[in-house]
Amino acid sequence: MNSREKQLTAFDRLLTIMDELREQCPWDRKQTMESLRHLTIEETYELGDAILDNDLEEVRKELGDLLLHLVFYAKIGSESKDFDIADVANGICDKLIARHPHIYGDVEVADEEEVKRNWENLKLKEGKKSVLEGVPGSLPAVVKASRIQEKVAGVGFDWEKPEQVFEKLQEELGELQHEINTENKDKIEAEFGDVMFSMINYARFLGVNPENALERTNKKFVTRFQYLEGKAREQNKALKDMTLAEMDVFWNQAKLL
Repeated sequence: MNSREKQLTAFDRLLTIMDELREQCPWDRKQTMESLRHLTIEETYELGDAILDNDLEEVRKELGDLLLHLVFYAKIGSESKDFDIADVANGICDKLIARHPHIYGDVEVADEEEVKRNWENLKLKEGKKSVLEGVPGSLPAVVKASRIQEKVAGVGFDWEKPEQVFEKLQEELGELQHEINTENKDKIEAEFGDVMFSMINYARFLGVNPENALERTNKKFVTRFQYLEGKAREQNKALKDMTLAEMDVFWNQAKLL
């Protein structure tokens, strides 16, 4: 691994290149925070894919792409004299020190859960009116539900045992079935949302990341379905012309791979 000196040298190199690109490259010179925003989101998802694939070489590359974006935003901020990369770094350093009194102060904690509770309580002392203020409105719904549940649990609003959450899930499933029987589309959607929210909450108690779990299933399904498509092509058949029984044969083969 590189020494701290080499790490700092590499970061300084990136800052220098960013300055040069901002001054000399027509594309880089044209960019604004707004124009970069959707690209940053895309890069974040690409990093997430690499992590789920456990492709560490790709993780390294995607981290570089994201780091470039962070430096880019800071460069734009410096041009308007609102902030620069030093302000960004010092800001997060100050926040980390303030929110880790068990490391940088005299507070004692018993475990990880107490650290999380202290974190949320400290945020309220900093002037936030709600522990949910830090949940971005634009997050995908599954991720947002996870973050909401983690944050309210951090201030004690939580179930005590996984069994209680499972009972709540079963209750929500019953309510969903009731609305399905009444054929009320609006209420079906509302109850379906409650079921999903309960499932996400139950995943937290099981120590499962619901976003990762669902994406794992997505990838598994894609792999199996593409195997099915390949086998159909080998037989010069179109999927729409095959029976479910015929497709099941190849689907079950794919499950064994």
